[in-house]
Amino acid sequence: MPRLNYEPNRSKEKTPMPSLEPAYRATCFEEVALGYTEEDAINEARRCIQCPNSPCVEGCPVGVPIPSFVAQVAEGNFAEAFALVKDANALPAICGRVCPQETQCEGKCTRGRNGDPVGIGRLERFVADWAMEQGITSSEANSEEGVGAGSDAAAKTLAGKKVAVVGSGPASLTCAGELVKRGCEVTVYEALHKVGGVLSYGIPEFRLPKDLVAREVSALSDAGVTFEVNALVGKLYTIDELMEERGFDAVFVGTGAGLPSYLGIEGEAANGVMVANELLTRVNLMKAYLFPEYDTPVYAGKKCVVVGGGNVAMDAARTALRLGADTTIVYRRSMEEMPARAEEIHHAEEEGVNFQLLTNPTRILTNDAGWVTGIECVRMELGEPDASGRRRPVPVEGSEFVIDVDMVVIAVGSKTNPLIAQTTPGLDVTSRNLVVADEETCATSKPGVFAGGDTVIGAATVILAMGAGKRAAAGIEKYLTEQA
Repeated sequence: MPRLNYEPNRSKEKTPMPSLEPAYRATCFEEVALGYTEEDAINEARRCIQCPNSPCVEGCPVGVPIPSFVAQVAEGNFAEAFALVKDANALPAICGRVCPQETQCEGKCTRGRNGDPVGIGRLERFVADWAMEQGITSSEANSEEGVGAGSDAAAKTLAGKKVAVVGSGPASLTCAGELVKRGCEVTVYEALHKVGGVLSYGIPEFRLPKDLVAREVSALSDAGVTFEVNALVGKLYTIDELMEERGFDAVFVGTGAGLPSYLGIEGEAANGVMVANELLTRVNLMKAYLFPEYDTPVYAGKKCVVVGGGNVAMDAARTALRLGADTTIVYRRSMEEMPARAEEIHHAEEEGVNFQLLTNPTRILTNDAGWVTGIECVRMELGEPDASGRRRPVPVEGSEFVIDVDMVVIAVGSKTNPLIAQTTPGLDVTSRNLVVADEETCATSKPGVFAGGDTVIGAATVILAMGAGKRAAAGIEKYLTEQA
């Protein structure tokens, strides 16, 4: 173990994260978690024992040098810490807020074997926020001595090459950032009017302030990435047209998984039924929470049920609550099987979201005007484990009951839009319209076309998409240099 130049913090518990009071934050869209102070960050960083095998790094999809940056925080060297993080992670302020660290880097932390793991995500957020407050840019971070040398060395390898990036979510932004470091001319095509993908439309302001996303996009723009919005690839241009007519040497497809899934039950077409994607897009991207300042009305009802147990369900429920609805999450398994992050569940409970567990909807009830009046459900019990390893929910015979509601939000997953597959001859896809791509290089069946993130693996996490973006950039570099 390396010699530490400070007294370690032997506390078994993480340094608490300051946050807004639940009663207040349930009424507004201000960010809930307030972030560490400098003292908090140093105190938490000193919990790291700098174990020689660094299992935390293995758990990071983008390979952040966690022990090194944490050691710099522990010494109070915040600029050096940020430089180390930023060289590996294009979006540290975002990842520090929304990544499921508990199942990744922190899930492998040695300190977690006997107490809480080191708050790696909180420290990543801290150094990114600190750098923003100090006005330190990405280029300044990478100019720190000993940091970014690999990026500088690679900068000339793709000079004169052009790559199109389809979509502007975390996989695409990461890929674009890595390619522009290598001297490549990169153009990102975004179908919507604002860049960021799920970061802009899918994650609420109270979890991820949109000015952070805008700053990260601005940094990429300053580095040389070109963005074209309102550009739906597959309609405005096809992949072939990008390569044959617009002169791109390669294309990365990172269009995410934006199509909603449904329950397949009676009444889903009723007035007052909405998928989580629509609710979150209206509120986040179109700023419905500021109506009438922004001309985007949104209906949340007086009594709202959100069906689902993932992070999107938590986001939708907490959003509906803030819009004035008495909100209940209906989930067919127990709390222990709920896939949402424990922190998000805890925050939802604190804010007043109700949980109706081991409950499954069977029918949506309506009045003569076609508006929702209730949702019929059945009680469930847990049987044998299914393919996911979770115990399969089984209906309890004769346990049907009705919850009186005037709004239902469906948050049970999302799918990949088939547009790219339908308009790109030679591109292999699965029966679920997922693009088939090599796991390491992200190369597809079509020469020069690469894909990664939710487009390939289905709806997942921001950090997994970013990891794919980094691998794709390396794969594109290898492909283009071999073509030369």
